[in-house]
Amino acid sequence: MCEVGSARATLAAMRLGDIANAAALDNGKPLDGVRILAAEQMQALPFATQLLARLGADVVKVEHPVHGESGRGSSPAMTDPAGRSVGATYLRNNLGKRSVGIDLKTPEGQDLFCALIPQFDVVAENFKAGTMQRMGLGYDDLADRFPEMIYVSLTGFGNGWGDGETHGWAATPYRSWPAYASVVEAMSGIYEYKSGPDAPPVTIPVGALGDISSALFAAVGILAALRHRDRTGKGQYVDIAMLDAVIAMTDVVTNFWSLGVRSHELEVICEGFKATDGYVVCQIVREPQFFALGDVVGRPDWRTDERFATRAGWRPHLEAEIRPAVEAWMADKTKLEAAMALTEAGIVAGPSNSAPDVIADPHVAARNMLVEMPRSDGVEEPVLIPGNPVKLSAMAEGPETRVPWVGEHTDEVLAAELGLDAGALGDLRARGVIGG
Repeated sequence: MCEVGSARATLAAMRLGDIANAAALDNGKPLDGVRILAAEQMQALPFATQLLARLGADVVKVEHPVHGESGRGSSPAMTDPAGRSVGATYLRNNLGKRSVGIDLKTPEGQDLFCALIPQFDVVAENFKAGTMQRMGLGYDDLADRFPEMIYVSLTGFGNGWGDGETHGWAATPYRSWPAYASVVEAMSGIYEYKSGPDAPPVTIPVGALGDISSALFAAVGILAALRHRDRTGKGQYVDIAMLDAVIAMTDVVTNFWSLGVRSHELEVICEGFKATDGYVVCQIVREPQFFALGDVVGRPDWRTDERFATRAGWRPHLEAEIRPAVEAWMADKTKLEAAMALTEAGIVAGPSNSAPDVIADPHVAARNMLVEMPRSDGVEEPVLIPGNPVKLSAMAEGPETRVPWVGEHTDEVLAAELGLDAGALGDLRARGVIGG
């Protein structure tokens, strides 16, 4: 694995190999000793396993021996040392892992995968529902052979398990559908909730909410299953559906409807107001906050104005009166200056940042929330990858290691775990079963 020097002062980022909170280094990491065999692609499961790798898990990534997993083909991209494209989706989600190139569509590749399972605590996959079953690698195919195995599936709509009545959960009618983040986000109701019934939906408004939310629930499921196995000695099936995850994350859609809310215009102010260099977002949900806003922007008369006696009057007068007053006050202030003044008055506000703002933000530097990975294709600017948001006082943060190239650790893993010698590895490689 590649580990390199100290962080550059020009970026609010750690570099690969840096360690923060070094005093905690002797404690190890909470998931040291946990091993995950991941047949994964794109973002949802890779984000989950990268998070677990940052917490100490050994993650071995199984991917196609020539092309690697589909996330490598995303864009924008850089090239690896062999001149192959490595896309942004892959680069964001695979720090700290090892790559083994196995063709799971071949019987020998399937046998190799099964032979590896006893060496691992968790088997995880995020192919379209039914894919692993068709290769004889589904949970029901393996559970009796490996009773201690924790098996994780992360799909668009879940696989279903058991009879769905006396035990387990029913299969979804959408089981055969492929899914990207935008599809499950749309099906959660959040697009119509934000756009209204007569407007085209604004898709992917916050990045890959569908992917990352399901990744977080997968990580929770894995940790819970590990704890259960510690007590009982038994493995189990963890079935995560992206749509379930997004419904949980966008909870207000159904909850507010059940409480009688039929309008998409809530009686709150959650708006961006223009400053000299961009916008400040304010969220005002209570009358005292609104009156404090009036005091700050030079409109103390709002306290006695009958139109604003309750929050019901805010939105009808937002554009004609409230916005002009707030933006007149911000006319000589940067977005950061305005946000600081508002927060000092007890108003919840913050600057709406661009990418350069985030990269230079002192909060990002203080909490090590960007990691820079040097590029392998001669471009000077590094690839920036979000850091680990889970901060633990007894765990050293870092060192991070770069993403693996396709099949980079194939021989290392198969030799160590299965005892295959150079001749056996060479024979498998010659027949296209493995790569690297």
